Formats: sequence, structure tokens, C-alpha cells
Amino acid sequence: MKTEFTIRTVTVPAGIAPVRIDKYLASITDLDLSRAFIQNLIAEKLVFVDGEPVAKSFRLKGGEEISLRIPPVSMPDLSPEDIPLDVVFEDEYLAVINKPAGLVVHPAPGNPSHTLVNALLHRFGQLSPDETAGGVRPGIIHRLDKNTSGLLLVAKTDPTARRLREQLADRKITKIYHAVVCGHMLDDSGTIDLPIGRSIRERKRMVVTNVRSREAISHYVVLDRYRINDLVEIRIETGRTHQIRVHFSHINRPILGDPEYGGRQRWLRGIMPSERRLASEFLGLIDRQALHARTLVFKHPMTGQEMSVTGDLPADMTSLLARLSETA
Repeated sequence: MKTEFTIRTVTVPAGIAPVRIDKYLASITDLDLSRAFIQNLIAEKLVFVDGEPVAKSFRLKGGEEISLRIPPVSMPDLSPEDIPLDVVFEDEYLAVINKPAGLVVHPAPGNPSHTLVNALLHRFGQLSPDETAGGVRPGIIHRLDKNTSGLLLVAKTDPTARRLREQLADRKITKIYHAVVCGHMLDDSGTIDLPIGRSIRERKRMVVTNVRSREAISHYVVLDRYRINDLVEIRIETGRTHQIRVHFSHINRPILGDPEYGGRQRWLRGIMPSERRLASEFLGLIDRQALHARTLVFKHPMTGQEMSVTGDLPADMTSLLARLSETA
């Protein structure tokens, strides 16, 4: 049987610094392909530069036309799993879930099961399919990182999903987070308006950059100031991958506990020695980024009612904030 390939093309901008083709392609956010996957495509002679197959060591100089032939990927079996869910709101059209930290939202390479989607299928049965994601995100309107807790919208019907996604695209869904940051914000409120793109050096990391990036806007208000940390409320105007974590790391106020963006050992090394013992104690209270999607504000897609849903903070952040208050 003939294999049906998906053809993707990339035009390399003129004047770029010489770079290996696998590294360059892995940095393109819109492709969303891992470097290992790209190297496998190259090995199978499925990546062409100006019409000719190349080796993974091929270096781009700018102006080339790249074509990738991507074979179909077998999809995981979306089986219902009895995983406990904190359902904050539910009606016949949609639900709002308070996702715990540690739970992946949908199946992906390395996480084929035991995800929020598997739990949703067990709880609700049929959900609106998401054909744009190959069917692995039924009901999912937006996502949270694995180790970020908080509220997620789930669509039960196709009209609900379509209208909620339209609201999301039009920036009419308000998403408000609570976060504990390392150190103190210079201002009581403000806006971080810095574009975000994928790191060329480390594909899984996002960075503030003007190269192949997208607009990213985060508004913040300081809710409480403690001895060496602040509790901050953040409203994101855009929803880029790792947006809050990248923005606050970039201004040298990483989210407490975040191992990828400077909120653990890197922060400890940078503070006064007299405060390191206390900082280590705080880090011992939370083993992930202290970031929680607290509130969602949206228009009900079927009734038109303005909805504002707030979810409780998880136990680890509650314990952390209690200890921060004691030592303020």
C-alpha cells in the first residue's frame, strides 16, 4: 500500500549564520518537530534542500528551500482511565477542570496514556474531537504545562468547542494565574511585552527572541510581598508555550521551583548566603514551579452568560504561602 506523506516546506531567510539543518528545523515553532525526529527523516532521505536529499550535518547558509516528507504517525489508543478529577463547573455543554500538577493534558510521544484526556473520557464519555491535532485532544480548548496546576476548559459538543476556540483566538477568554516569584518585583504592577520563540540550542526551551518568534504579553500585579519572594497575579493576553515562565525568568524573577527556567539551584546560587537556608526550605515545600491557573473568565458559548470560574490553590502552594507568611 502506498504511503501518504505530509509535505512541509521551509524557506530559509537570506543572511542567517551557517547552521546545521537538523538544528535549524528543530528551532522552527510552526513545524513542532523534535531534533531526533528530524534526524530520522534525514536518515530515511525524506529531507531535501533545493530538491536534493542531504545529510544531518549539512549546513544552511540562507536562501535555501527545504522540503520535508513526513510519514503518517500512528495515533495512541485513547482509552478511558479512572483518574480522579476536580470538576469545578459542569453543564451539558462544557466543564472546567482544576488540573493537578504532574498530569499531562493529552497523549504525546513519551506520554501515550495516563493523561487528562484519558481521565476526561472516563468521566464524560464522548467529547468534541479536535481534528486539527490528529484526534489526540478531544474536548481540549487550551493547555497547561505538565507541572503547572489550574483551570482548563473542556468542550463536550462540537458547537461548544468551535465557539470556545473562536473566543480563544480572539483573546476573549481571560486567564489569570497566581505565581510565587524568586525575589521581589521592582514595580507593584506592570506589563511584560516580549516576543517568545523556540531556543535554537535547546528545542524544549522557549526564549525571549526576535527570531522566528510570536507576540507574547503578560500583565502582572503584586498581591503580597514576603521576605525573599512575591506572590504575583498574572493575566496573559497571549498564550505562548511556557509564556509566564519565560517572561519572568527573562526579567530575572523566575517562578519559584521552576527547574527549567532558573527557579531552583540557579536562584539559590544568586542570592545572599544569609538567605540561602531559608530559600532552600521554601524549595523543599514544592517540587515544581509555583504556578497555578486560578481563574477563567469567558462567555458561555451556548447561553451567552458571562462566566467567571475560580479554582482552589493546590496543597503544595497553600503550604508554601503559609510558610512564606510566617517568615515575611
